[in-house]
Amino acid sequence: MVPILLVLLLVLLLFGAGFAVKLLWWVAVAVLVVWLLGFLFRGTSAAGGRGRWYRW
Repeated sequence: MVPILLVLLLVLLLFGAGFAVKLLWWVAVAVLVVWLLGFLFRGTSAAGGRGRWYRW
């Protein structure tokens, strides 16, 4: 009984890790898209077109 529970626990952990990694990939893609859009549209700022779109 214990080996079956350990295998099921391992499967659950691997499934959870796979889901988390896939979620992190989608978050990374979303951040990249926002960064690229900010980089492309930084020329349309109110500070004469040469201001940065971020504060740091």
